[in-house]
Amino acid sequence: MAAVVRVASIPGHDRVLTAVIAGTSSLSFLGSGFVVLCYVLFKELRKFSYKLVFYLALAVRYAFLFLHYDWGYSTHFFCVASFLWTTTIAFTLHRAVVRHKTDVEDFEAMFHLYVWGTSLVLTVIRSIGNRHAHLGTWCWAQSGRTGKAVHFITFYMPLWGAILYNGFTYLQVIRMLDNATRMAVGISDRTYQSDPRADVKALNRWGYYPLILIGSWAFGTINRIHDFIEPGHKIFWLSVLDVGMASLMGLFNSIAYGLNSSVRRAICERLDLFGLEKLRRWLPSNPTLPNQQQEGELVPLRSQDQPQRIS
Repeated sequence: MAAVVRVASIPGHDRVLTAVIAGTSSLSFLGSGFVVLCYVLFKELRKFSYKLVFYLALAVRYAFLFLHYDWGYSTHFFCVASFLWTTTIAFTLHRAVVRHKTDVEDFEAMFHLYVWGTSLVLTVIRSIGNRHAHLGTWCWAQSGRTGKAVHFITFYMPLWGAILYNGFTYLQVIRMLDNATRMAVGISDRTYQSDPRADVKALNRWGYYPLILIGSWAFGTINRIHDFIEPGHKIFWLSVLDVGMASLMGLFNSIAYGLNSSVRRAICERLDLFGLEKLRRWLPSNPTLPNQQQEGELVPLRSQDQPQRIS
């Protein structure tokens, strides 16, 4: 186990942490930029469900942009907004799949008020009466137990609340789809759904998405707790995992939320249009299914008279 040392006693540690941040945050910046670019270029992706992914990507991009310029409060604001947008995606899925509601698009204004308003309130609370200092790691930190406690309350507690909410919500969605699939298997007339397990297989991917937040912030949470208990001391390897995993959040989100079958299919269509079919092999898998049906990751938000697939 790595020794517990004062970071200031080993100057090379700060350079390593800075390099880790620069490399991983650049990957996240590119990943979130990919989602934004797809939303701008491909009109067929501008459904409400993908619009939420677009807002998530914007929040992540601004978080890393302000991190680069060392604007601590702005970074905190957009970091909070990024994980709050994941809860709106979970809410949208739950309302469409579990509650069978078709009015989720009407919640867009409320989503903005909830995400940006909550982020602003938490950032203001954190800033009142606190002096911050950038330590060369993922986030700026405050000196003193009061400042560190405020930091934990205004960031890590809402973060883990979002993780619990997302996990519980996706569990309900997957259970609902699994029950629906078992019912569909017993129906002999399958004129609409040729593969009854395709939707559940796609929805099972959503079970991994709460793990993105856990993987991104678990080491940071442990590091903050350790720093509160033993202030002034750092575990170097834990600090590396802290800043590295947190800085990769944007990349993880872009892969999970952004590079779904709809996006891959849109890219393939453009490649075919410009005679670049050979580049399709670089995509994860063939996104086209029979009858142009897509293996889906996002749920349609306007119901039709007939049963709907996940799109």
